[in-house]
Parts: sequence; structure tokens; C-alpha cells
Amino acid sequence: MKTVYTCFCTDVIHEGHLNIIHEAGKYGEVIVGVLSDEAMLRFNRFPTVDFEERFHLVQNLDGVKNVIVQKDILYDQVISEWHPDYVIHGDNWKEGPMKAIRENVAMLLSKYGGEIIDVPYTYNENVKRIDARVKERLAMPEYRRKRLKQLIKICPIVKALEVHSGLTGLIAEKTIVENNGELDQFDAMWISSLCDSTVKGKPDIELVDMTSRFRTIDDVMEVTTKPVIFDGDTGGMTEHFVYTVRSLERMGVSAVIIEDKTGLKKNSLFGTEIQQTQDSIEHFCEKIIAGKKIQLTDDFMIIARIESLILEQGMEDALNRARAYVGAGADGIMIHSRKKEPTEIFEFCDKFREEFESVPLIVVPTSFNQVTEMELCRHGVNIVIYANQLTRSAFPAMERTAKDILKYHRAKEVEQNLMPISQILTLVDEL
Repeated sequence: MKTVYTCFCTDVIHEGHLNIIHEAGKYGEVIVGVLSDEAMLRFNRFPTVDFEERFHLVQNLDGVKNVIVQKDILYDQVISEWHPDYVIHGDNWKEGPMKAIRENVAMLLSKYGGEIIDVPYTYNENVKRIDARVKERLAMPEYRRKRLKQLIKICPIVKALEVHSGLTGLIAEKTIVENNGELDQFDAMWISSLCDSTVKGKPDIELVDMTSRFRTIDDVMEVTTKPVIFDGDTGGMTEHFVYTVRSLERMGVSAVIIEDKTGLKKNSLFGTEIQQTQDSIEHFCEKIIAGKKIQLTDDFMIIARIESLILEQGMEDALNRARAYVGAGADGIMIHSRKKEPTEIFEFCDKFREEFESVPLIVVPTSFNQVTEMELCRHGVNIVIYANQLTRSAFPAMERTAKDILKYHRAKEVEQNLMPISQILTLVDEL
């Protein structure tokens, strides 16, 4: 009896999956792989139910001979172990990022004469409605809020991209790349105070009030499902910060990062070039304690950002503050530097990890941008935030377009640099 293999990465079985199993049964015994949680993340499918439930869901389907775990989005291990005669899949993997998966399968099967079966992809109104409901569930506050903690446990390093609007949120949500046969994407979104202020044409001095900043969160969350990390600047007065925590938690934000500075907040990359005052350890700890006391769930994270290296207060001061902030209940530590080399960041991370094995570490490699994610991971970093790159790339492009229109007195010359309207329309989902 020949064997037919297919892989499911779904929380809900619908007629498309049943059709795959029906077609597979025509060729032999059907083996179904259930994609692991880790692999689903890489495949842009965050599970809404746990792995055991998804596995059991497939086990109960008629026509399925065996159910196994597929631990990677590529099929190497499965094909090496099971040597299926056929691999069956919807024909949607013939294009886009998924094409790399199909090419990998074809190469593996060719070594012993196996074949691919491409089945017309099932996408009707019923399937569309089911997919939309899964997406809506992922976007609900109670599911989205806890996802960052889940990602930290699952991913070697969590990648967060700055967003400042619904459109940039969609870019972070939908951008998937294929590189050397692997698929990759961003895991979370960072709503930056700097970028939020800049887009509104305001200086980065905590001038934009929280009501306006919450509106940005609403715009992003309305069209995305990935977890949100919020740049809370200094957190403001402790009496105000507790309300911010309660509001963010209710909205479904996963974490707020606050920095240990006082007074009129200025961007950290100015360093000591302008006057900036670091908060006392005691007062900042009181703010953390107050925030943790007011939150209602264990999902929400308050992350303390240490400015000691920025303000040239030394490594020992940074480590002392880290100890105090963790002791006050901080769910993670963000360490920042404006040096061009990551040496002092690595030193802090290594020394911090000697004392705190599991407390999340967050780094923003804006000035030392040559460092790779894997290098950061080796030094114990859990989250890397690309904090302003979308904003910084958008403004030069828009300015160049504006200048060229003025220069040529028409839009023809700029057209080659523009995204087609049709592509923008496909980026924005319709209900």
C-alpha cells in the first residue's frame, strides 16, 4: 500500500482540509502531519488552541491512517523518516513565499521517485468566513495580550518592528520572506513614541497625549493580530501611569516599556549632548510596583528600560538598577546604548544572565545596527526591536517623490518608484 503525506497548520477543520484527505485517499494510506507551535509561528499561523487539541482534531478525521508531528515548516525530517510515495497539498503553494516549501519537497522526493499532488485550493465563502473568524479571534484582547509571553517561550528571539499606523501594521503583519529555503516574518509590533510623534509632526518630548497614542494603537489593532509592545516613555507621574497600564491591558497590548528618566523626556540617542535626568532607583521602583499592583491579568508585561549606559553612568549602575527593577516586579529589562559597537550591550547581557536566567532581555540595535539577531540571542537577548526603520525609510521616499513632482510638473517620472494602486488594495483586507 502506498503512502500519501499532507501537513495541516490549522485550528479549524473545514471542507478544504476534508477535500485534501479525500483526494489523498485515492492514492494510498493517508498520513497527516500536524505542524508544531514553533513551526506555525514561522508559517504566519499563530495557534489559537494548544497543540494537543489540534493533534486530536486530526486524529478523529475519517480516512486518516496516521497522525504525526511536523516540527518544521520544511518537510526534510518527515520525508527522511517516512519516505511517502506522494505529498499532497493545495495548489496555493505554487506561488508566493510557500513556493520555497514546494521546491524543497520536490527536491527531497526526486531522490527516490516520490511525487507531488497539487489539489485546487478550496476557497469559497464558507472557508473565507471560517478564516476570518480565526483572524478575529487572534485579534481579540484576551488572545493577543498573552501572545508575547508565549512567543518568548517558543522563539529563540522575538522580532518586533516599529509601526505607526494601520498601514504599517499591515506591513509588519503580512511581510514574509523566503531565504535559503526558510520562511521568516516579524513576531510583534512596536508602537514607538518617537515615530508616533514624528508622523503627527510633533517633537518627541511626550507632547502627544495618551488619548492620541491610544488612537494609534486602535488603528493598528483593528487590522492586525500580532502582539503589541508600547513605548511608554517615562511612564509619566506614577498616579497617571497606573491608568495607562489599566488602559493598555484592557486594549490587549502585551507590554509597556518605560525608561528610568524624569522631567522633559528627550530622545535617548542624544545621550549627554543635552541635559537628561535619570530617575532615582527608589522612585522608579515605586512606579513599577504601582503598575504591577493595578494590572488584572498575568499576561501583561511592564518592562523597565535602563538609561545608565546612554547617560554614561557606568556598567555597575546599570546592573544595580536591573537588580532593583526585577526585584520591584519588572517583567523584563531593556538595555540601551548609543555606541556604534555592541560591546557594552553584550557585557551587560552576559553579566545580567549570570544572575537572572529567565528574566526577558530586550535590545534596540539602532546605533549598533551591524549586530545580528543570532549574536544577540547568544548573549541572552529575548526580544529585538527595530524601533524606527519604517518611519525613517518612508520620509526620504515621500520627500523625493514630492521634489520630483515639483521638478517635472507631472507625476510620470515618479511612477516607477511607486507601489501600484492594485497592490495597495490587496494589502488592505475587505470584510
